[in-house]
Amino acid sequence: MKTLKFPTSHKTQLMDISAEVKEAVITSGVKEGICVVFTPHTTASVFLFENADQNLRRDLLAALSAVIPADVKYSHVGSNAAAHLKSSRMGASVTIPVHEGRPMFGKWQGVFFGEFDGPRQVREVIVKVIAG
Repeated sequence: MKTLKFPTSHKTQLMDISAEVKEAVITSGVKEGICVVFTPHTTASVFLFENADQNLRRDLLAALSAVIPADVKYSHVGSNAAAHLKSSRMGASVTIPVHEGRPMFGKWQGVFFGEFDGPRQVREVIVKVIAG
């Protein structure tokens, strides 16, 4: 198991963590199995997304903000209800097949960390590779 730790620099942002996940799979030594990528934060997310066009990342953040605006009065006591709602919509984990020692991403697919309540000094993503 490997824990990735990194800061975020914006209130909302998407970070491509595919290279780090791929490295964790390769260094695990597992040839066949699965890789689980998980974040323990309730205002952040881990998900699969298209990794070729960076404009699509901005589109996703804009779409999430349109559906879950930050300036609406929510019942949540804190000021970050929209971040919790976005995180729950996008999910906290993904599972990726491992074949011949490599994660099986699709041609245009990558693993992303979504920050919805930043910036934060430390965010964590746990990568667990399981032989099978």
